[in-house]
Amino acid sequence: MAFSQRTTLISHHRTHSGKKSYQCCQCDQAFSLTISIIYHMRTHTEEKPYQCRQCEKAFLQNSDLIKHMRIHTREKTCQYNLCDKAFSMNCYLIKHLRTHTEEKTYQCRQCDKAFSLKTYLISHHRTHTRQKPYQCYQCDQAFSQNNSLIKHMRTHTGEKPFQCSLCVKTFSKNSDLITHLRTHTGEKPYQ
Repeated sequence: MAFSQRTTLISHHRTHSGKKSYQCCQCDQAFSLTISIIYHMRTHTEEKPYQCRQCEKAFLQNSDLIKHMRIHTREKTCQYNLCDKAFSMNCYLIKHLRTHTEEKTYQCRQCDKAFSLKTYLISHHRTHTRQKPYQCYQCDQAFSQNNSLIKHMRTHTGEKPFQCSLCVKTFSKNSDLITHLRTHTGEKPYQ
């Protein structure tokens, strides 16, 4: 690596030497870089100086704000060329890659099923425990998955987030939109 300033090179060497000169005065953590102690101190003070102008969320670091802004701009900088999928964060791309490799590292201890994502295993585990942690606050109906609760809440709110790109109709379920789109194309899937 090359550095334009001597101080940057010195700071970089500290990361390799293991020397941690910056001690937190509120806990026993120590850091090798001044910027690291600054970010760490914000966890104690709860200072979040980087605020989103669109939704009021605030962050400890500017890099976190930049990542967050991709939600609003729908910018997708992490792309996988083989299937043309793109993601706003690298961690989502890594998760997606498992669908191509069919790598299933999360094994259920109660049956032989395995999953590519930990969240899928957690969700599957509820089939064994019959746990339903997602509860509707309007009618007390409970669900094992959060997305089921979100879909259910639309029965109370009347929200229809899926809009046809060819006409003005909106739908509460994506599956209903797909069925509707077939009316535009004349496709008859069940013949």
